[in-house]
Amino acid sequence: MDRLDALKSIAAQAIRGELSFPTNVDATLRLQQALNDPECHADMAARLVQAEPLLAARTVAIANSVTYNRSGNDVTNVRAAVQRVGFRTLGALAASVIVRQLSSEITDPALRARADALWRHSAHVAALAQVIARRVSFVDPETAMFAGIVHEVGGFYMLSKAQAYPGLLDGDAEEWLEHGEVAVGRGVLLRLGVPAPVMGAIEAMWNGMRALPPETLGDTLLLANDLSPVASPLLERPGATTVQAAATIDFAVGDGTLARIMEESAHEVQSLTSALL
Repeated sequence: MDRLDALKSIAAQAIRGELSFPTNVDATLRLQQALNDPECHADMAARLVQAEPLLAARTVAIANSVTYNRSGNDVTNVRAAVQRVGFRTLGALAASVIVRQLSSEITDPALRARADALWRHSAHVAALAQVIARRVSFVDPETAMFAGIVHEVGGFYMLSKAQAYPGLLDGDAEEWLEHGEVAVGRGVLLRLGVPAPVMGAIEAMWNGMRALPPETLGDTLLLANDLSPVASPLLERPGATTVQAAATIDFAVGDGTLARIMEESAHEVQSLTSALL
């Protein structure tokens, strides 16, 4: 099977919902569903989180990041961390674990390196989206961070399949957009139960549609993607802003500018990114 046929085949499976995930992804999906249950309270959530070591570590790290730890008093246990970050942030962190687990079975060194780079990119975008939402576009910051975490989930799924199809991610960007990122990405997002507003924001990013200053969740996500100091290692979408060009993006925000806000928020973005990594 050649590259294009393989892309079309994987995309068709994704559209039909025939997605094959590693076993640990299915387990974390069940955990995420349990956390979303209205009957789930803080003590139950803490017990669920403790059962997943990576999620437990990430929850404590986020709780102690600059964004969530304004008082400077670090928490040292999962229960206190859950109470501090809240259930919505906890859901985003569960999604971050799922995204990472999608590439957990990759053994090829080159593909593993691309998966690691893609997660670094995603973590930066998530942290930037949270800050931009709170200080610039005034959309919901937790939703923006969640959108940043999952915006490349289709890429992680494709990387997980690339071992069986050498050259799958090489070649024409338009083919990747049509048969890879969009079709597969939409299928995986639906399988993960991503809410419609987040789906819409990610699709707006795929289309490159945004306003400056950002007004919507899609604008926020695309600006965060452009400002990320770590570019996606997958094929660049046509017309995408390079990391170098993104450094010149600036506009007025109230009495200040985007550049000043991002400079003031640099430590916060770094703290959030480190916690996600």
